[in-house]
Amino acid sequence: SSCRFSQHFTAWEIHNVNVFSFFIYFLFFFFNQTKLANGETEVHHRPKRGWIWNQFFVLEEHMGPEAQYVGKLHSNSDKGDGSVKYILSGEGAGTIFIIDEVTGDIHATKSLDRERKTHYVLHAQALDRNTKEALEPKSEFIIKVQDINDNAPKFPDGPFVAMVPEMSEVGTSVLQVTATDADDPTYGNSARIVYSILQGQPYFSVDPKTGIIRTALANMDREAREHYTVVIQAKDMAGQVGGLSGSTTINITLTDVNDNPPKFPQKNYQLYVPESAQVGKPVGKIKANDEDLGINADIKYSIINSEGANMFSISTDRDTREGILSLKKPLNYEKKKSYTLHIEGMNTHVDPRFSYLGSFKDTATLKITVGDVDEAPVFSMDYYIMEVYENAPIGTEVGTVTAQDPDIKNSPVRYYLDIKEEGERYFKIDESHGIIRTIQPLDREDMPWHNITVMASDVDNPSLLSHVPATVQVLDVNDNPPEIATQEEGIVCESSRPGQVIQTVTAMDKDDFANGQRFSFALPSHLPVNPNFTLKDNEDGTASIIARRRRFSHLTQELYELPIVVWDNGEPSLSGTSTLTLRVCPCQRHGRVRMCQGEAFLSSAGLSTGALIAILLCIVILLAIVVLFITLRRSKKEPLIISEEDVRENVVTYDDEGGGEEDTEAFDIIALRNPAAAEELKFRRDVRPEARQHCGPPRTCQSPALELDEVDVHEFIKQRLVEADTDTSVPPYDSLQTYAYEGQGSPTGTISPLDSPGTQSEQDYNYLDDWGPEFQKLAELYEEAESEIMT
Repeated sequence: SSCRFSQHFTAWEIHNVNVFSFFIYFLFFFFNQTKLANGETEVHHRPKRGWIWNQFFVLEEHMGPEAQYVGKLHSNSDKGDGSVKYILSGEGAGTIFIIDEVTGDIHATKSLDRERKTHYVLHAQALDRNTKEALEPKSEFIIKVQDINDNAPKFPDGPFVAMVPEMSEVGTSVLQVTATDADDPTYGNSARIVYSILQGQPYFSVDPKTGIIRTALANMDREAREHYTVVIQAKDMAGQVGGLSGSTTINITLTDVNDNPPKFPQKNYQLYVPESAQVGKPVGKIKANDEDLGINADIKYSIINSEGANMFSISTDRDTREGILSLKKPLNYEKKKSYTLHIEGMNTHVDPRFSYLGSFKDTATLKITVGDVDEAPVFSMDYYIMEVYENAPIGTEVGTVTAQDPDIKNSPVRYYLDIKEEGERYFKIDESHGIIRTIQPLDREDMPWHNITVMASDVDNPSLLSHVPATVQVLDVNDNPPEIATQEEGIVCESSRPGQVIQTVTAMDKDDFANGQRFSFALPSHLPVNPNFTLKDNEDGTASIIARRRRFSHLTQELYELPIVVWDNGEPSLSGTSTLTLRVCPCQRHGRVRMCQGEAFLSSAGLSTGALIAILLCIVILLAIVVLFITLRRSKKEPLIISEEDVRENVVTYDDEGGGEEDTEAFDIIALRNPAAAEELKFRRDVRPEARQHCGPPRTCQSPALELDEVDVHEFIKQRLVEADTDTSVPPYDSLQTYAYEGQGSPTGTISPLDSPGTQSEQDYNYLDDWGPEFQKLAELYEEAESEIMT
């Protein structure tokens, strides 16, 4: 039969005082019974184990001297004879929770804290004490730690800082505070919190459920009181007596709003300003007070009457919020001795919510007294422009400046020129009348304008000086003769024809002509007629030089000098003679200069800057190669040891340089390349042999070269090897000999110049003229060489 835990847990129920658990047990027991026909009640037994409760409860923080009773386990197989053994395992089994093996009573041996651990999971099993067999399978149950009110509410984020605008309406939300309670919120009222205000009334209130702090008093003025300290209490057990509580502090600051207009401390002000005050500079200050802060206290000042606005301006200093008065125009004590200003100060940021408080501006009256100051003389003009002709006699009057003392006493004025100006002095001034005169002749071509500074001072107070700039323009007179504009040589082509324009010249004149410069040209009349050139006046300020004869030659005469007379149209008219140099040069067909004297050995050759750089670079590279070659020659290693008894000591090394290809008498180089020639020179190497021919029938001759051409190359090498072995003039040790065998009978012929006959060919080199002036000299050289050959 299966075993089950007993359903009769009356003792457990009494010890745990759990009516709800008992009610559940009763219902389960009632529905698990059946009425029989004889009136008896049958209790149904399930075939497997049956646990009625799966959890027990134990109070936390138990402080009694004995272990706290938790509950009782009982199996249906337990007959009360002690044959059943109860075993407990799981969390805290054996340490926190113990079980009586015989009765199944469970006790807690230690005080528990629900805030640390809310429940424990354990396993129960019933065993046969004798056979050790399990009477019931292992089953899991939970022991819950029942909460008591042992934790006070806390504000984890406190203390708090909050701000609210001044003049806020009643009920304006300031801040919400929240307290936490570590007790079980699902059991009893241990974690049910109620908020209350301990300090801060009647200005603020708190919602008891949500903890929202609100304003409780209307029209709180920051200017009257800015900071408030509010203490809020949180109490559990729904605020009942015996509940635990905690508190926090909230520091509340009223922020500023623009609820105060600016105010001038007084309505009337006075200010003394000397007439010497500079325009644009500050002359005084005025300030209106505003109890607000920040932008709410910003003030804009303005002058609202025209009398003051025309002469003065006012601006606001952002740091001090003062009104800065400045001059717009110069003051003159002699004309006006006082001014009255109506100044208004107004807030720039007005809050419309407080418009009922009135206009946020204020006005004040400022009376300005102008002080008399001894002033420097004042010139009649701010700038003087004068004119004088150049070359005017010393002492010529240039102009007059005038100044006057603006003061009432009208002191006499003295005039001076600023002697601090650098450069040579050309003018002087009359101290009493201000007349400016020249002290030396003026030259417009040297300096057309003169800038001077005139000073004036009172006779009574010479320290007061005033300055005025004056400009003197030097007017032109015709005092410079004209001349040819260019100083460069003209070019005359050798192939010039009569009537051909050689060059067009222009003239220049240092003088200034208002209607434009006009020049006339002619050859000198006192000289004989020039047989080579004539001059044509083009009547447009230019003249043309024209050739009068044909064929100029630079070999006969290279340079010609042509004097030219030029007249201007000034009053009086002046003339000048200039000499123009003409150089005869060879020219190409279209008149382009081919070559003139030795002038452009580089320029006529058309060598540009890039070409010159390339030539220099090539020269540098060649020099580098030469230096490298010499270095390698010097660094060539000598033999390590040369014995005095070496059999090769009689070998003499020569390093002689031959005469080149033109030196054909010393040695016939054909022998190095032509086997036939080598055959002929086999017996006498030091004498150039005469040409020999093997002749057969008439009109037929055969050279040895033709015979050798039929010899096989192998035989040729073999023959040379025998000659080297039998030659007593070669070194006694092994040496390397190189042979270059050139075959005969090539259809293209030989390209070697050694066997080529020297022939002269006639060729026309005139095409080199089309290549430009760079090749002209080359063509001339070839033509001269041909002419010598023909001759």
